[in-house]
Amino acid sequence: MKKKILLEISVEFVNAAAAAARGGADRIELCSNLSVGGLTPKVTLLRALRQQIQIPIFVMIRPRAGDFVYSSTEFARMKKSIATAKNAGAGGLVFGILKTNRTVDIDRTRELVELARSLPVTFHRAFDACPHLPQALEDVVRSGAARILTSGGAASAPEGAAKLEALVAAAGERITIVPGVGINAGNILQLAAATRALEFHSGLSSVFPHRQMDYVKFEKELRVMVERLAISMYLNELS
Repeated sequence: MKKKILLEISVEFVNAAAAAARGGADRIELCSNLSVGGLTPKVTLLRALRQQIQIPIFVMIRPRAGDFVYSSTEFARMKKSIATAKNAGAGGLVFGILKTNRTVDIDRTRELVELARSLPVTFHRAFDACPHLPQALEDVVRSGAARILTSGGAASAPEGAAKLEALVAAAGERITIVPGVGINAGNILQLAAATRALEFHSGLSSVFPHRQMDYVKFEKELRVMVERLAISMYLNELS
C-alpha cells in the first residue's frame, strides 16, 4: 500500500496553525520571525498550540538569523531550547549546524539529535547553503536526523525540482527529503510528480505575505494542496 503524501505548514501565529489544521495539514513547523527564515519560538506559543490542535508540532531551534555557524554560547542556547521544547510537548525538532566552510557539522548536529531523542529531527535549509548537496546528504544521514528540508539548493523548490528528484532517489529509505520553498496549490501537483517526494513543506508566503494573512483564504489554499497531493498519490499508484 502506498504511503500518504504528507504536507507540513510553517506558521508563527496561533490562528495560522489552527487554519492549517482545519485545512488538512499533517504537521506544523512552529517558528518565530518567518520573514528571516524562522527562529526559535516562545515556549508559551507552543503550549498554547498544544491546547488547540492535535497534529504534530515540529519546533524550530535557531537562535538567530544569518548563517548557521554557531558559537559555543549559541550552541548552549540551542541545547536549552531543545530541552524546553521537549518538555512543552513538541512532536519534533528542526535545526541545522554548519562548519565555517559551509559543510555539515556532523558532530554538533549529532549531539543535538541525541539530546532530542526520542523526537524526530529535521535538518533545515542550512542544507541548501552547502556547496555539494550529495555529500551534505550523506553527512546529515550520519548525524542521525530523520528529514532534510530543502529546495534542492535553488531559490525555490520548483526551480530545484531536478536536484530534488536526485536527492529523493539518493536518500532512499535512509532519510526523508522534504521539498520546501515557493510551494503552493498551483505547483504542488507538478512538483510531486517530478520529485516523487512523500512529504512537502510550505509556508505559503508566495501567496500570502507574512503578517498579512487572510486565514479563510489560507485554509482554502491548503485544502486545494491536500486534494492535489491525494491526486498525486493516486496517480503514483496507477504508474
